[in-house]
Parts: sequence; C-alpha cells; structure tokens
Amino acid sequence: MSDSTLNHLRKQGLVIMAAGMLALTGCASTGNNTADMAALKSQVEAAAADAAAAKADAAAARATAADALRTANEAKASADDTETRIDRMFKKAMHK
Repeated sequence: MSDSTLNHLRKQGLVIMAAGMLALTGCASTGNNTADMAALKSQVEAAAADAAAAKADAAAARATAADALRTANEAKASADDTETRIDRMFKKAMHK
C-alpha cells in the first residue's frame, strides 16, 4: 500500500475514534439536545463515508500491486527463457 493510502487510513481511524468519543460523551449527558445529536450523526456519517473511500483506495492499491507483480513475473519468465536460449546457442557454438 502506498504511504498516502496509509495516511488516509490513519486519518479515517482518528476521525472514527473522535466520533466514537463524541458519541460516548453525548450519551453521558443528561440533556437530549437534538442539534448535538444531528451534528454527531453527520460526523459519524462523514467518517463512515471516509472509511468507505479509504477501503476503496486500498482495494485499488491492492489491484495495482497485483498487476505489477504479474508483470514482473512475466518479465522474469521472459528473461529466464532468453537466458536459456543464449546458453544453448553458446554451448552449440563451443561444440563446433
């Protein structure tokens, strides 16, 4: 995963933890302020949306890494094949 994706995930975790702290604080209060609850709900929804975006970014990074690994494996196989061919040609030339 890239550094920006990890940083994004860390930020999302902090936002979610802050929303949880606010939720716990709101539940401990004796008053039932609907404006505070609406603000908290908005923050939690934003945190959830950010977490979903971070998850999508992580999935995209994983797909990119898998593609890069596949390409690297193909390149290695091609290089190994070329090395084998050169080795056979060299041995054939040495026998003549």
